[in-house]
Amino acid sequence: MENIVLVCTAGMSTSLLVSKMKEIAGRNNIEINIEALAQSELKSYNKRIDLILLGPQVKYLLNNLERNYKNSETRFDVIDSIHYGTLNGKAVLNQALTLLNKKVI
Repeated sequence: MENIVLVCTAGMSTSLLVSKMKEIAGRNNIEINIEALAQSELKSYNKRIDLILLGPQVKYLLNNLERNYKNSETRFDVIDSIHYGTLNGKAVLNQALTLLNKKVI
């Protein structure tokens, strides 16, 4: 099962988006683990991560993440600000599935 982590400043706004993504994944029988973290929690997160999606407000972290995870298979991207702002769980889930080379819904 793939592990996706959404990262924002405090983990609050991404928590709402994660709930919507999990609901849509469940309705479509997609087995995937999705969690929300504050940027400060990411350093101590000790589970395997397949994909990190950054909230638009922390997109500046992208270069550091690519450098820190360069020897891993972890992928990275920034969530579209419109999808983030409207809590479009389906669009963000499809973004994640595309990045993981999975079938989109």
